[in-house]
Amino acid sequence: MQVPAKPPKLSAPIDIERVRALFSRPERVAPSDFLRREVSSRMQDRLQLVKIVPQRVLDAGCGEGADLPMLQKMYAAAQILGVDASEAMARAASAATGPAPRGGLNQLISRLLPSKTGVDLACADFAELPLALHSMDLVWSNLALHWHPQPDRVFAEWRRVLRVEGLLMFSCFGPDTFSELRTAFADVDLFPHALPFVDMHDFGDQLVEAGFSTPVLDMEKITVTYDTPEALLADARAWGGNPLATRRRGLLGRAGHAALLAALERQRRPDGKLGLTFEVLYGHAFRPAPRTTSQGESIIRFDLPRKPSK
Repeated sequence: MQVPAKPPKLSAPIDIERVRALFSRPERVAPSDFLRREVSSRMQDRLQLVKIVPQRVLDAGCGEGADLPMLQKMYAAAQILGVDASEAMARAASAATGPAPRGGLNQLISRLLPSKTGVDLACADFAELPLALHSMDLVWSNLALHWHPQPDRVFAEWRRVLRVEGLLMFSCFGPDTFSELRTAFADVDLFPHALPFVDMHDFGDQLVEAGFSTPVLDMEKITVTYDTPEALLADARAWGGNPLATRRRGLLGRAGHAALLAALERQRRPDGKLGLTFEVLYGHAFRPAPRTTSQGESIIRFDLPRKPSK
């Protein structure tokens, strides 16, 4: 009897093509990069606590490639690969780091030899990577996972490309992100205007289901302040806008826009500023050694006793 496949877990009805279109203009996204750099720095602090010497490092959802030089500096003897689903972003990263994005599995793998160092770029969906099984020692992903509607599928793919005992480290937004925007838009209409980001505990469950061991997740909230609601909305758009398939079609109109600005104004803080909350989730996990063979037979490991030192 054939066992039916498990249905995919949707984080939200995200339109992937809409995401790619929203990120097809790097100059539109650039004003929001200040927070990506801050989160990247905090991820780097966490990564330095893990003693690994990777030969191959993947930046999944690399955007314009700002993290690639940092990873290359940390692991000078490693081959660094940046992957982004947006061709425009991959080209921008290529211009910043040197080599052109490469297509085709054979071309890509031929450059990922153990003796090869440097940075390479590829345009691909990070849930469907053009990489061989166990080809990476470290998968790094900074504020990209929340743009995919099936994070469980992404985790399974990242586990596939990681070698045994390889490390996954990622960051993404959590449910309280853009809470001020949700409150303001509730005064305008009933359409969703921001992603319903996945809870940290659900990510933990998905990592375990995908086959990762001892996942560690933590969360912090970062509040960015603005002088005007227009500046706040401009940054929210720079973060990628609204890629939901259930989003409102068309503009709010003059009355709706005025109502939105008024709703934001009512949220001014005691210091006179407008705040925009970002709940940032950090996670890392390892790909464990298999416990069974491909035929389902159990693997039992024996460690020989050490000889006593003389």
